[in-house]
Amino acid sequence: MAEKILIIDDDVDTLRLVGLMLQRQGYEISAASNGTQGLAKALEERPNLILLDVMMPDMDGYEVTRRLRKNPVTVSIPILMFTAKTQLDDKVIGFEVGADDYLTKPTHPTELQAHVKVLLARQKDVTEIVTSSKEHVGYVVGVLSARGGLGVSSVAANLAAGLYNRTQADVILAEFTPGQGTLGMDLGAPNQKGLTELLEGTTAEVTREKVKSLLVSHNSGLKLMLASENPRDVTLNSKVPNYEAIVAQLSTLGRFVILDMGNGLPVYVQKLLPMCTERIIVVEGVPGSIQHTRLLIDEIVNLKIDRKTINVVLNNRMRTEAQMQLNQVQEQLGHSVAATLTPAPEAFLQATRLQTPVVVGQPTNMTSQQFLKLADAVLEREKAR
Repeated sequence: MAEKILIIDDDVDTLRLVGLMLQRQGYEISAASNGTQGLAKALEERPNLILLDVMMPDMDGYEVTRRLRKNPVTVSIPILMFTAKTQLDDKVIGFEVGADDYLTKPTHPTELQAHVKVLLARQKDVTEIVTSSKEHVGYVVGVLSARGGLGVSSVAANLAAGLYNRTQADVILAEFTPGQGTLGMDLGAPNQKGLTELLEGTTAEVTREKVKSLLVSHNSGLKLMLASENPRDVTLNSKVPNYEAIVAQLSTLGRFVILDMGNGLPVYVQKLLPMCTERIIVVEGVPGSIQHTRLLIDEIVNLKIDRKTINVVLNNRMRTEAQMQLNQVQEQLGHSVAATLTPAPEAFLQATRLQTPVVVGQPTNMTSQQFLKLADAVLEREKAR
């Protein structure tokens, strides 16, 4: 079956010429003359690639891209923007809203064909990687929060350590926040380049063997895939197909894969959440955190993810009377809380000094025991799946 390309452009001549040229290359062509029509066709037809003009009267290409990336049906469709704009800032905006590639008009037919082939091949590589990895799929847990500073990395690391403590199986802790990495410094393994290398390369290069070779063994028993601390690497969050391929390969390398996904719902997180077996949302018992978390859960459900696979961890990081009681949190959140963590700043400080998770450094600590209970609950869900 021919691959389908949707062209969205208000210029009739461009629609006709580009469509005819790509049709001669064997592609099936669909066309839309404005952004609204293009969005409707993308949802209905689910093309393999979208060629999108930026300058359109009713809705520009940036807004079309934003809406495509917010919808789970279209979030992973490659988008090639083409426009008469030549300013660097315009290209940066295009990439920031989720475009995969960018060409400036007028574009030579050979150049356009080359970019189209690369994008379609990249998407095919991801599909093949995900399909081939289904022979053995580990239990993948995505850990995230509505906003930063709520302890996502601590929860992810200690859940991973708790699962290793209980099973002695292969447990992988992957920190998917390039440019904002903290686990490397906390666990005594700074300046890791593995994730950066995988994201900077092509999707086809994300092989099982390469991913395995880039995992770092930690004295806690965990295998680590850590994000860099270099702020400029945050731009790698645009490499959505690479993220998909990495998760697909990691799931073949461990019984459990714990993903530290940071905060919010950037495009790559929207794409990875459906690949997880369950999702853990970290919340703090204060009104602002609860309100943001409620919105986050609703948006995750809008990604066609079963609410039952979303588990909330109430992380009371500080000893303060401002923290709400469990029943109050659940009432305002509109969602049950699966686990509660009591404040233990001294234990976490000591664990950082020892460069290991709290569960390993102080296993008898009350908070460590709470993490172990959380690990036990995950084990029960793994058995029941």
